[in-house]
Amino acid sequence: MTIDTGVPMRRRAAIAATAAVVLSTGVLAAAPAQAAPSAPPAPTVSAQGAYAMNAATGKALFGKAADTELRTGSTTKIMTALVVLSQRNVDLGRKVKIKKEYTDYVMDPKTGAQRYSSAKLILGDSMSVGDLLYGLMLPSGCDAAYALADTYGSGSTTAQRTKSFIAKMNGKARELGLTHTHFDSFDGVSNGKNHASPRDLAKLAGVALKNKTFKKVVGTKVYDDMKSYRPGGGTHAMAPWENTNKLLDTYRGAIGVKTGSGPEAKFCLVFAATRGGRTVVGTVLADTSVDERLNDAKKILDYGFAQRG
Repeated sequence: MTIDTGVPMRRRAAIAATAAVVLSTGVLAAAPAQAAPSAPPAPTVSAQGAYAMNAATGKALFGKAADTELRTGSTTKIMTALVVLSQRNVDLGRKVKIKKEYTDYVMDPKTGAQRYSSAKLILGDSMSVGDLLYGLMLPSGCDAAYALADTYGSGSTTAQRTKSFIAKMNGKARELGLTHTHFDSFDGVSNGKNHASPRDLAKLAGVALKNKTFKKVVGTKVYDDMKSYRPGGGTHAMAPWENTNKLLDTYRGAIGVKTGSGPEAKFCLVFAATRGGRTVVGTVLADTSVDERLNDAKKILDYGFAQRG
């Protein structure tokens, strides 16, 4: 018995032939995939070395001579702060007496002029560890770095304690797998063997930013709540400490981290910003000027946030 479908025989044959072609070739089986949007071109930066990564995943987002060992300048103080904050049951309220060694250190012994960046600590006063961390990271006080290294190193003399503290810095670098990093000072005033790679410094900053105290300190633009306790009671007034990291003022979402400079280090910046729930951490080392290290950091951050992952 023949069932009439209402479709002429010739048309039914054509439909069947088309279906056979579709089944055998896969044509029309799926809509053609759209091409993924292309990534933006990587920026050109003037720094000798640079690196950026996704802080949460560790994925590399940008690199230029990422594993080259370069001088770090005062970005060294990131490790200084991390070693202090890594002490078991660290007491941020602990008072540290400001010694002549600390205040003399930042001054040129011949001319009496200031030779290193200073938090302008007051000789004979005492200051809390918490306040010294602000003095270390905002005005980049080498006197504050000296005070913290002397406090948290081991030994019977200042020289022994600061040497011990630097050893702790290098121990922490090894613990974190920073294979292109070595410190010979507590503040970045190098004796010739103070270096790190851009990748290592970004990794170090990523770890340090997980510490709430560190993150709060480096994200502070101006700090005026410090207390310099006089030996006989009361406190001395001090000028506010302003953060040398101007990225905090000029880049939306910036959360830190630390500037550095010097005759050999040139101009350095370890930086971080958060947008849309993603944090990008990066480094520029041996840049050509204060302005260029800031511009390079912004370009790298923009490039990092434009990528997925």
